[in-house]
Amino acid sequence: MGIADICRAGIGLFTSRPPYWLGHTGGMTHTPDILCIGSVLWDIIGRGDTVMRQGSDMPGRITRLPGGVALNIAMALARFGLSPALISAVGRDPEGDELIAACKLRGLHTDHVYRSDDLPTDRYMAVEGTNGLIAAIADAHSLEAAGDKILRPFEDGSLPTPYRGAVALDGNLTLDLLSQMARSPLLEHADLRVAPASPGKALRLAPFLQAERGTLYVNLEEAGLLCQATFDSSRDAAAALLARGAVRAVVTDGGNPATVGAPSGLITQDPPPVSVTRVTGAGDTFMAAHIAAEIKGAAPDAALTQALSAAAQYVSGETKI
Repeated sequence: MGIADICRAGIGLFTSRPPYWLGHTGGMTHTPDILCIGSVLWDIIGRGDTVMRQGSDMPGRITRLPGGVALNIAMALARFGLSPALISAVGRDPEGDELIAACKLRGLHTDHVYRSDDLPTDRYMAVEGTNGLIAAIADAHSLEAAGDKILRPFEDGSLPTPYRGAVALDGNLTLDLLSQMARSPLLEHADLRVAPASPGKALRLAPFLQAERGTLYVNLEEAGLLCQATFDSSRDAAAALLARGAVRAVVTDGGNPATVGAPSGLITQDPPPVSVTRVTGAGDTFMAAHIAAEIKGAAPDAALTQALSAAAQYVSGETKI
């Protein structure tokens, strides 16, 4: 399948509508389609155009882009025609001011972001080759330090409570905060969509298994960590997550088949084959595309197809950030 086929498969996602600040009549509105809660930071990415390994010293390009799991998801949702609002912590420093401005330019609602006077804006640095991610460092301590201060919009009347819309959460939030949110009456009617951010933070999703809340978005390694097992396929992993209490599980495995597991059954599909030019943010794009498709009413199998198509288009380099 070529890029043209991928674009046709996912075209429903990219059917745009007026940005949230215009509304249907051109007036101002502040009602988001979804809240994205978690990491909002600067991505500093070095990309080489050859295979790289530990110790490689290669020419390439270094870019700085808005990033972080919650922000990546929000930017992708905006590209898919939705109006996301960010809930996170950003420093009240020049880097933070630039980041907030960049978010607004991309059509994101930033009024609910906690701006800290004493915490710096978070950063993430990665090195990638044509063979994928080589190494990364997350200097992202401010979000954890801010703690439940980021949830003030739920407490001060800025957002309706209990919240009944879609909410995307990422595992860069602390375990204590995620545990609180898994059982909070403020979110008991929300459509929670949860991703761990990285394998090292997979166990932070355990409260959602225990509370039987939300849809979990994990890769094969993260599923194995949550289930304390090793899996050969996304289908086996999704079934095991359901057995451990997941309401719904979406499991990916790179270029191998992905599976959506729910009480109604398992759906497994192959991703389109493409040449990989970047990997950072691919999982976030997949998650956003799946959420957007379902919000727009797609059936479970169609939503998975559109998500895999959008992720393939992203890693091929065809999607603008």
